[in-house]
Amino acid sequence: MLEDTVVLAAVTVLAVLEQAYFSLQVIYARRKYSVSPPATSGPPEFDRIFRAQANCSEYFPIFITLLWTSGVFLSQALSSLCGLLYLYGRFLYFRGYSQSSLGRLAPLYFSARVLWTLIALSCLGVVLSFFRVHLNVDVLHELGSALRLV
Repeated sequence: MLEDTVVLAAVTVLAVLEQAYFSLQVIYARRKYSVSPPATSGPPEFDRIFRAQANCSEYFPIFITLLWTSGVFLSQALSSLCGLLYLYGRFLYFRGYSQSSLGRLAPLYFSARVLWTLIALSCLGVVLSFFRVHLNVDVLHELGSALRLV
């Protein structure tokens, strides 16, 4: 089983490292702009970095859940590829938002599309697994057989 999920685990570790990087950027920004905890606002430059990190953290549990659900129930390779694309989008989002509020928009839309793809893959994987385990019907196999007859 461990071999079956090693790529998902690697993407998960990379995601955690990305979150740590974002958190460190907030710490550096606090020092640079003299914003002491527990304050969460300061100059606009600090506010953008802080909001970018907070937003990425808010979506992190959703991302990890979908990454693993789609990876375990459908395809580790496809889910991991989507995971890497999502992390790339989130990095661009963080970098763009840190520079200007408008800089966050294109990467935000990109990462949202990847997240919706992971939602679709997760749903498909769970439904196909439900049919296979509880109804003893392998939908993909049946579909493949039906297509060969056509």
